[in-house]
Amino acid sequence: MTARKFYQTIIAIEVLSEEPIPAGTDLPDIVQESIDGEYSLRILKYYERPLNGKQVAKALLKQASAPSFFQLTEEGEELEVF
Repeated sequence: MTARKFYQTIIAIEVLSEEPIPAGTDLPDIVQESIDGEYSLRILKYYERPLNGKQVAKALLKQASAPSFFQLTEEGEELEVF
């Protein structure tokens, strides 16, 4: 397994608005609306934990991404690049 370190960060936010936020609204749009517009936003929870190569490879797959995003195999080993 790779010796590199990775981190998983989970941020929970609370948004107050006069109308429901449409499903599928991107987080950057919500943040921008809280800066310039009609939303009030605050961070409720900030959680961070270290991951090893195997854990981050599994987490990437769960996000519908690929371990190759960090140049890893599905087992968390360094991807051979020629």
